[in-house]
Amino acid sequence: MKKDKIIKFSKIIFLFAAAFLAGRLVAWATAPAASPSVNAQTENWGLSFQQEGKPPVANATFDELKKYNAYYAENTEEKVIYLTFDCGYENGNTTAILDALKKHQVPATFFVVGTYISSSPDLIKRMAEEGHIVGNHTYHHPDMSKISTKESFQKELADVESLYKEITGKEMLKYYRPPQGKYSTDNLKMAQEMGYTTFFWSLAYVDWYQDKQPSKEEAFKKLLGRIHPGAVVLLHSTSSTNAQILDELLTKWEEMGYTFKSLDQLPATQPETA
Repeated sequence: MKKDKIIKFSKIIFLFAAAFLAGRLVAWATAPAASPSVNAQTENWGLSFQQEGKPPVANATFDELKKYNAYYAENTEEKVIYLTFDCGYENGNTTAILDALKKHQVPATFFVVGTYISSSPDLIKRMAEEGHIVGNHTYHHPDMSKISTKESFQKELADVESLYKEITGKEMLKYYRPPQGKYSTDNLKMAQEMGYTTFFWSLAYVDWYQDKQPSKEEAFKKLLGRIHPGAVVLLHSTSSTNAQILDELLTKWEEMGYTFKSLDQLPATQPETA
């Protein structure tokens, strides 16, 4: 009798385990594929271009980034480009870039470091006077994901704000781009708490090596082939190639049917109306 009870109990355990395993297999089979998300650890902003003329797949989705007031493109079919430049230092190319923008009446955002403001106040004033946004690229251009304290993080941004106001007499618009595209959830939260909007990008190319500048053909292959509706384009103002081709590049984008808007016109950044 005791043996029969043991056998019966063993069968119940076996059936329960089988049912549990079957349920788990069904769940695994029907679960949606994991999507990119913002990581609590350090991330290097990255893009994967899978189809010409279409937005790339990024490290994080539009919706994930939006939680932290962060963006990298506009999710649209409209042929619009948001042009941005990262400015680490001045080496004589920014004037030509500003001239081309003025000729085409194209607005841009210049993300500048603190030393750039100190060394090139006249260029900063010209950017502001000609309607461009001057954004915050931190004072020292460090890996911000390794800055653990809120005080140190704030200082990197606040010192740039102070310099900009000293030079222009105006408050800096709180637009932030992490140096080298390195970030973490904590970084994005800190910037958000300071009232900043964080901007990554959906198109860039290797244009920052001074001793290895891309040719015109190489630049056009990337910048024309990978352009897409709603693109936030990142170029470096230190690039002699960019200075030389920008006039023609803007013309070619215009011929492709693209128009240009300022980052403050990005629909996702606009306040919600009742």
